[in-house]
Amino acid sequence: MRVEGFVIHLARATQRRPQVEALRARLPIPVHVIDAVDGRAMTPAEIAAVCRPALHRPYYPFALNCGEIGCFLSHRKAWREIVERGLDAGLVIEDDVSVDIDGLARIMDLVKTRAGPGDFVRFPQKHGGETGPVVCTGNGGASLIEPVTPAFGMVMQLVGRDAAQKLLAATETFDRPVDAVLQMRWLHGVRILSARPLVTKEISHELGGTLVQASRRGLIETIVREVRRPLYRGSVRLKNRLGT
Repeated sequence: MRVEGFVIHLARATQRRPQVEALRARLPIPVHVIDAVDGRAMTPAEIAAVCRPALHRPYYPFALNCGEIGCFLSHRKAWREIVERGLDAGLVIEDDVSVDIDGLARIMDLVKTRAGPGDFVRFPQKHGGETGPVVCTGNGGASLIEPVTPAFGMVMQLVGRDAAQKLLAATETFDRPVDAVLQMRWLHGVRILSARPLVTKEISHELGGTLVQASRRGLIETIVREVRRPLYRGSVRLKNRLGT
């Protein structure tokens, strides 16, 4: 199984460069740095060409910010690299993550025998929010489940070549963050698996904080978001259970 790594790194985030180099040194596969798309540097026309509100149902109830748009396009760059390099799969990692290398090796041993080029394997940073059948188990407590609705978060994933092709085809335009699109299994048709135990830890707080800037919201907007969020998530879970 030919696998290479891709670390998504925004050039202006110089405080994260040592972590990028640490990942390149520790991971037991060839590692490339993906020059992340800076959403703040995009023009309105460039954003409009890729981001179209209310594109899919259930409608995403929030406007995307520049950081979310840049993040989505950065992951698409990594998926394209997997396809163009003819890899069996690519390990896509955000640059604010530390990885348990031994734990990753145990899961990868399982993945090599039980996952294929059409699969997308999540390495979550917490277990909450995912339920689904266990697909397989391996040494050291390693296992893969197939969540009915994948949880949010894109800290690290193993993306098969065929899965990358499907995701690229399904996301030429998008209307919500990349992890929200991954939840829409009826849209992209990719088998999403989730690895156990946890082998990733998000460490942005040690590297100067998150690069996705949160907007300042008033009380009314905050209340509206708190009402819309569970309604939207419930709609996604229902469509995944129905498979339509």
